Amino acid sequence: MTNFSANLGFLWSERPLPDAIHAAKAAGFDAVECHWPYETPAEDVKVALDETGLPMLGLNTIRGNPCENGLASLTGRSVEARAAIDQAIRYADIVDAGAIHVMAGFGTGPAARATFEENLEYATSRTHRTILIEPLNRHDAPGYFLQTTGQAAGIIHSIGAPNLRLMFDCYHVGRSEGDILTRLDDLLPLIGHIQFASVPDRGAPDHGELNYVEIFAHIATLGWRMPLGAEFKPRDDDEISRWLTAFRSGA
Repeated sequence: MTNFSANLGFLWSERPLPDAIHAAKAAGFDAVECHWPYETPAEDVKVALDETGLPMLGLNTIRGNPCENGLASLTGRSVEARAAIDQAIRYADIVDAGAIHVMAGFGTGPAARATFEENLEYATSRTHRTILIEPLNRHDAPGYFLQTTGQAAGIIHSIGAPNLRLMFDCYHVGRSEGDILTRLDDLLPLIGHIQFASVPDRGAPDHGELNYVEIFAHIATLGWRMPLGAEFKPRDDDEISRWLTAFRSGA
């Protein structure tokens, strides 16, 4: 059976994080993950995780200023980027999050790549936890430094750290590159987490251009056993439970 993680950056995002964790448990999810949990004391999140028995799969480094989307590729900002990495590691250590997504931001050119790689080397050396990098599609995040899985794979190979992995988001890959199944096959050795949402509207995975029944079945044939991250924008809370119940009843 396919297991699923609720991404609480999108699902039950209007609720306090501990309440959202309990909602994910009640809906039948197997794990949770989040975006930027830092306004909630990590100890409160840990209590909710212990009460529900759900693991926290991952969290993101902060975005930076309101107009930014990460810091790690921005030249001249490495002090802030590394402070954000340290903050994420401290939080992850308390809640026992499996992975930290280091957000690249809107850097450009060779200097941005060098800066990104230096900050990733710092991150991978500071923790045993998985460090994730995620390409974001050009429609939702124009100008974001990391845009394709090929670019991400090149950086992972260049650094060579065993705990640096790819966050493979089927939504972003579907919007930018397509051919999800082939890319999953080719990139599997580098993947640390898989997320999903419908294309192109980023809704529940029961409609749109991608056939998630086929994709989930294919992922299972690859031997993937970790929960898949539901990072979609629901129309209402009921849609979350309806989708999960309907998928599992037909799976």
